[in-house]
Amino acid sequence: MSQEQLKIPQATAKRLPLYYRFLKNLSVSGKQRVSSAELAEAVKVDSATIRRDFSYFGALGKKGYGYNVNYLLSFFAKTLSQDETTPVALIGVGNLGTAFLHYNFTKNNNTMIQLAFDVDPNKIGTEIADVPIYHINDIKKELATREIDVAILTVPVGAAQPIADDLAEAGIKGILNFTPARLTVPPHIRVHHIDLAVELQSLVYFMKQYPVEQQ
Repeated sequence: MSQEQLKIPQATAKRLPLYYRFLKNLSVSGKQRVSSAELAEAVKVDSATIRRDFSYFGALGKKGYGYNVNYLLSFFAKTLSQDETTPVALIGVGNLGTAFLHYNFTKNNNTMIQLAFDVDPNKIGTEIADVPIYHINDIKKELATREIDVAILTVPVGAAQPIADDLAEAGIKGILNFTPARLTVPPHIRVHHIDLAVELQSLVYFMKQYPVEQQ
């Protein structure tokens, strides 16, 4: 059953990967059961919210028993399509893009950057961390031969929209945008914006306005 079929709130959907990561760690450590309070402490979400999030998926636990770790792990793995491989294209092999290539989601074996694009002639035709790099003008040609639905965008802000247009024509369905540009794309394409400067400003604001009490 997909998230779209369930029609769960977007806030809940954004928390699912947090739950999955913690449950995966619990499973590796051999823990069999976990309470909503333990989950709350680990992912920094109150237990009432966790119980409400889980309630969208039916009876995942038992009162007084908690949740079966392996059952939850299997359930959320399927919900998050972790039983499938998600190939990704990276656009822009600058400092941030290069870091992505070296990292390449090593803690998530179901997500993998398969190819990258750039304009630097010193990078085109080479590989970084075993990922081949193509010219950015070849986006549509190269993606046409691969079943890739997701792209990471780490290019200069002025190049973001034209490249987004090429990605849309190439059949990309999701863009993780690390540029400050607010992209205009067809309605069937989902864009998640990650502006590091904005996130840092938000962090500093909350540090000043809502200081965390020291234990």
